[in-house]
Amino acid sequence: MIPGIIFAIAFIVLAVIFLMGKGDKLIAGYNTASEEEREKVNINRLRIIMAIVSVIGAVFCFVQPFLGSDPQVHLASAVIFFLVLMIFIILANTWAKKK
Repeated sequence: MIPGIIFAIAFIVLAVIFLMGKGDKLIAGYNTASEEEREKVNINRLRIIMAIVSVIGAVFCFVQPFLGSDPQVHLASAVIFFLVLMIFIILANTWAKKK
């Protein structure tokens, strides 16, 4: 239970960092992109997406210990978490791109 709470706090701190407009170097792919590739990205939208993903990760880490010991419940929650992450990956590659 304690590790879940520690990870949840870390994800909340990351979300706050992204919402403050900092942490661009923490976004995988963006920090290694060239300047012309970075110009194609709306960084404000990408920060919002990353903050939301961080909050979802925090909720996932916090809720896992309370789900009990049934492996099927943990598997179902992991699948739901994975599907939600896929949605946000698609958003990061569409909504966060400049047109």
